[in-house]
Amino acid sequence: MASGNEVLTSGGYIKHHLTNLTFGQKADGSWGIAHGAEEAAQMGFWSIHLDSMAWSIGLALIMFFVFRKVAKGFSVDKPGKLQLFIESIFEFADTSAKDGFQFANVYIAPLALTIFCWVFLMNLMDLIPVDWIPEAFVAAGVPYMKIVPSTDINVALGLALAIFIMILYYSFKEKSPWGFFLELTTHPFSAKEFGIKSSGAQMAMNAILYPLNFVLEVVSLLAKPVSLGLRLFGNMYAGELIFILIALMFSGGWLMLSEGGYLSGTLLALGGGMLQIVWAIFHILVITLQAYIFMMLTIVYLNQAHEHGDH
Repeated sequence: MASGNEVLTSGGYIKHHLTNLTFGQKADGSWGIAHGAEEAAQMGFWSIHLDSMAWSIGLALIMFFVFRKVAKGFSVDKPGKLQLFIESIFEFADTSAKDGFQFANVYIAPLALTIFCWVFLMNLMDLIPVDWIPEAFVAAGVPYMKIVPSTDINVALGLALAIFIMILYYSFKEKSPWGFFLELTTHPFSAKEFGIKSSGAQMAMNAILYPLNFVLEVVSLLAKPVSLGLRLFGNMYAGELIFILIALMFSGGWLMLSEGGYLSGTLLALGGGMLQIVWAIFHILVITLQAYIFMMLTIVYLNQAHEHGDH
């Protein structure tokens, strides 16, 4: 376990694998790549994670290239295995969109397909052994390389922010800005629910309830992108951390073997190897489930944006 010529401790190994390749303005005013988490933190808001951007955009381009290839070579009589596979994914996304979205919008099914495939591909990078690509970049002189974009909170919240913008867009489009404002102020409480029948008393009670409703509904609205992004980030970050800890266990076994601890080293290395396989198999379900949840919540939130309340 090393970073360049520097031998890492267990804590340093974990920290190294969880640090992004960050580009930004350094404390001395120059621009460049951060060499350490502390220097990356000092770069502030205008820094950028080069590895997360490169891998997420690269995976998106691969996805679009495959879709384009299947579309150009589409055959009804003799479909290939790749075409059948893509068709099954398309039908899955289309069925999910029809089940979760009750309105007429031709963009929802393609959006669901794009989200599921893109998030799945980003999550899928978690199954590549944690040392292979980062160590190859370290050998080439690149200090850090995180290859799982969804373990970067900036990527997860960036995706969620894009969905949130769509929620606001369709809320304004379908309900009008005034209708959307009324929806935020007239729910969940109203004078009628308290049994007040007099029109004057209802107006007075509603005047008190409107600010309360607005605060509650705005909090609920803002919670959608936050929960959407943090759910994806939290699950994938935890999975990546477990892979790193298992790799550390496996490496510790080999270190014991090299120092003459044959029994303990063998047991630790074999245990780490078995855990790696078991966790990888289980993680296939996790990465698929997280992509599906992100897709379905997007569909549900956009469906809510199209709904008209009783106000």
